[in-house]
Amino acid sequence: MDPKSFVDSAVLLLFVASLTVAVFRRIGLGSILGLLVTGIVVGPHTPGPFITKEVEGVRQFTEIGVVLLLFLIGLEMKPRRLWELRRLLFGLGLLQIVVCAFGIAIYFRLFTANWPTSLLIGATFALSSTAFVMQMLKEQGEIGSRHGQIAFAILLMQDLAIVPLLALVPILANAGSLPSGMALWQQIGQALLMIGLVMVSGRYLIPRVLDHLARTNNREAFLLAAMASVFMAAMLMEHAGMSMALGAFLMGMMLSTSRYALQIEAGMEPHKGLLMSLFFVAVGMSVDIAALGERPGEFLSHVVAIVLIKVLAIFLLCLLFGSGQAAALRVAFLLAQGGEFGFVLFGAAKAIQVVDDRQFVLAVAVISTTMLLTPFLARIGNMLARKQAEKDEETSSPSAHSLSASDPEPRVVIGGYGRVGHTIGAILGSHHIPFIAFDSNAKLVKKWRQEGHPVFYGEIGQADLLTTAAWQHVELVVLTIDKHNSALRAAKLIRAHFPDLQIVARARDLAMCDALLQAGVSQAFPETLEASLRLAAEALEALGNTADATEMVLRGVRGSDYALVRNGPESGASRSD
Repeated sequence: MDPKSFVDSAVLLLFVASLTVAVFRRIGLGSILGLLVTGIVVGPHTPGPFITKEVEGVRQFTEIGVVLLLFLIGLEMKPRRLWELRRLLFGLGLLQIVVCAFGIAIYFRLFTANWPTSLLIGATFALSSTAFVMQMLKEQGEIGSRHGQIAFAILLMQDLAIVPLLALVPILANAGSLPSGMALWQQIGQALLMIGLVMVSGRYLIPRVLDHLARTNNREAFLLAAMASVFMAAMLMEHAGMSMALGAFLMGMMLSTSRYALQIEAGMEPHKGLLMSLFFVAVGMSVDIAALGERPGEFLSHVVAIVLIKVLAIFLLCLLFGSGQAAALRVAFLLAQGGEFGFVLFGAAKAIQVVDDRQFVLAVAVISTTMLLTPFLARIGNMLARKQAEKDEETSSPSAHSLSASDPEPRVVIGGYGRVGHTIGAILGSHHIPFIAFDSNAKLVKKWRQEGHPVFYGEIGQADLLTTAAWQHVELVVLTIDKHNSALRAAKLIRAHFPDLQIVARARDLAMCDALLQAGVSQAFPETLEASLRLAAEALEALGNTADATEMVLRGVRGSDYALVRNGPESGASRSD
């Protein structure tokens, strides 16, 4: 493509994308769906102007956005948190691939000549789109939610499974060895070696380089070095036949404990946003409308069958792992689409004649279409989850969703009724101050209601919850949510609905405290720092300080927005703990 043509195409793309995204966000369908429609409109498979016929090249370029997305998610996912997810990762994640692969293979046996081809197609469609799902969860601030963590664990296991799935292609085709000429055990060993290299370099080498550049105040070189580390990790994974996004995630997770994590995130976020937008456009460009029209019945049958099989299988498996029906519904519909790595697997299968040209075109169309349906499927899952949650609440207590007419009007609302929320509720109750509390854990809600606590099921960060009559006389909201994104979302929404309402919140550390204050919270208290201040007060009193003098010290520290300790170890712990 000549430069003039490239500029003309870029102008057309950006104009159509901005217009389409604005319209789709206006009508409540979200930016991702708008970008997909943009790709269809300007793509090579529709009449009129198009950006380029090299859709595959465009998609490969924009996958850099997926790499950056997973890196940024890794920056928020400390190693110990990943270890906590091991049951979901290796249990639920592995079973999801196996069960969905066999279920879809049984269906496709009706359209293929042999079982090996059916199994390959089933395994490929068992994968979901990391790019779509993680971007949606990030936009909605739900990565830290229960269903967000479950979805993340499944997607990560799918990335880990890419090596054996690639190995499966020539084996099912009776083509002998892997494309690389290596035995399966050798390729797996190579993959483990590359994973080790990424983790070791991310933990020890890259932080030293960044530390040196930070001391010289070379910001440009700092950002370039951080970017280079991401693509180095992606390159190593690709050489091992694995997902580039997996390497980026591992590098991000290793750097999450670094004091430079926030600076790296701030530098890369703008680049990620642009490239992810172009990725969704590229997916839309892959939709061949004419090809779909040749066999509309078969195409629609494939789309419906794949979505239904994945929804049913994932829902049942999530229930098996104790997620609860509401979270299981959200995860099932969120992961019902095909994944971007399916393009790679079907391409490899086509190269060695495991699938023919017609099957390849149809498969690409099915993957792209199911991706296109993802925002709608997610909405269906959320709607069904809310209805199920309401049903669970009703069965747990006859008055689970409404206040009794004899109950006093609540003056305080507590968001989250775990350990901290229950303590606050107990103190309010002892002073005869009426309150209500909300929690998203249905089992916990049932337990507290049976004991007579005014606890209701619901996420305080949902708009429909704030319109109930229970909020008419509320004077104070206490947020005890320990999940950063959920707490921020709740604070912003409550402040938007009730501009004059006093909101106090729990925070893990000073960084979260500052973020909550920016979101509209009246006061935020960093629990680790408050515990430290209490210990310091006890030390002062043990050494002869009077209680009044000690209290003045504490008030001075709090009144100065913790200025005394902001440059101390606690401020650094906010990034590395």
